Amino acid sequence: MTILITNIKELVQVRDVPVRKVSGADMGILPTIKNAFLLIKNDVIEAYGKQDEMPNITTDKVIDASGKIILPTWCDSHTHIVFAGNREQEFVDRIKGMSYEEIAKKGGGILNSAKKLQETLENELYSQSAKRVEEVMRLGTGAVEIKSGYGLTKEAELKMLRVIKKLNENYPVTIKATFLGAHALPHNFKDNKSGYLDFVIHEILPTIAKEKLASFVDIFCETGYFSVADTEKLLALGTAYGLVPKIHVNQFTAIGGVQMGVKYKALSVDHLEEMRAEDIEALQNTDTMPVALPSCSFFLNIPYTPARKMIDSGLPLALATDYNPGSTPSGNMNFVVATACIKMRMTPEEAINAATINGAYAMGLEKTHGSISKGKKASFIITKEIPSYGFIPYSFGNHCIDKVFIDGYEI
Repeated sequence: MTILITNIKELVQVRDVPVRKVSGADMGILPTIKNAFLLIKNDVIEAYGKQDEMPNITTDKVIDASGKIILPTWCDSHTHIVFAGNREQEFVDRIKGMSYEEIAKKGGGILNSAKKLQETLENELYSQSAKRVEEVMRLGTGAVEIKSGYGLTKEAELKMLRVIKKLNENYPVTIKATFLGAHALPHNFKDNKSGYLDFVIHEILPTIAKEKLASFVDIFCETGYFSVADTEKLLALGTAYGLVPKIHVNQFTAIGGVQMGVKYKALSVDHLEEMRAEDIEALQNTDTMPVALPSCSFFLNIPYTPARKMIDSGLPLALATDYNPGSTPSGNMNFVVATACIKMRMTPEEAINAATINGAYAMGLEKTHGSISKGKKASFIITKEIPSYGFIPYSFGNHCIDKVFIDGYEI
């Protein structure tokens, strides 16, 4: 099926020559075409250009986008969408003054989610998670990474990864799976961290690799969770099984995890609310993508990733939601883009680059997603009639989306 979209007020993130990622000052450059057309054929972008240069085209459907802007769908490279229930009570506890760490010590946090997930049947877990996937698609997300890590047993971790695989098979959104078994210590390994890490490496990893249930391996490298040495041990073995490293790092403390990620060529290092000069320096001239999660900072009232220092130092930056039941119960990338501008002093151009092409790179999807380029997936957002793309973060509480297309299908 061919669809022609005409009279587009502005076609955003147009890359005639696709790029892998954008860094430093280049993040402030967002190529666009004003008064444009876009042609899609089946699930890919066939052609685009200026409206007055549009050739005669016979199509199955024509959409008039007068006054509207088109940009690629968001690429959300860090989520925990597959979870059971919620942690609403912990939200109230934080309002009353308890910290994230205090809640975790009382059996809340990740262990609370793990208990609920272990008790939830696979079909029910799929049903709950599918609703969230449908929600983020309507909000403009066309590619998303989903982590395990709320299982903390072999059976429950594999259950999560099977659900992620099924979601990818049943929805047009592109989903990449990450194994995050080293998310926290389960109760039965409370005083035996090395024993649990060995269990993750020798009991769960081989099955995941054999059944091809994940593309990435991740670990929560943080004070009170897993050390830099633990991180090296897991990444070395995960890489041997063919899984690409990612790391949760520098959320509350900076302990050298960024450097370990660079050593093992991690595709991304995520959170980065606490960044030292040596952490920024370690990321320079590497292939590792820093990923910021501003809605997590918003929800937990913790510092934001120092985007200005990082970009001004020449680094790239991606934005993601961290959608999870405890620290970010929202998968709204529009809010993430707005919050990055409002709280992290990113320009709209930088934020859109971070949420599209750089987000795609952080999932290994830069060849198919993240820009308006010929041959890439026909996944894009048509806004309502708005004055400019800067209006998306400016009007942070409003819904600017008119239509969402993912793989050529209107959602």
